[in-house]
Amino acid sequence: MGSLSGSLIMDRLDDYVMKCMSNFQWWTFWDLQRVIKENTGKFYGEPTISAAIRNIRKDYMRSKYNLPSGEVVVKERIPQRKGYRYKLTNAVMNRWSEKR
Repeated sequence: MGSLSGSLIMDRLDDYVMKCMSNFQWWTFWDLQRVIKENTGKFYGEPTISAAIRNIRKDYMRSKYNLPSGEVVVKERIPQRKGYRYKLTNAVMNRWSEKR
């Protein structure tokens, strides 16, 4: 999990989180914090990152990133650890692969 480089011009945490999660891998709050801090120099707390993950479900994000209706983020407890991890659903992957 590494870089936020790419063609997106990002100025909102929602965009940073979406860019990270667009690799369809599992992400924790701590992973997102670290990668965003390393790439932007900005530190965001867990509640703020949690809000950005919730924002992915909102209409403006669905429109901006061509997300399908229904659930777009999977959440599961981290096995044998504290906290949760998140990733974009297969429905998002399928929607994006249709556009190619």
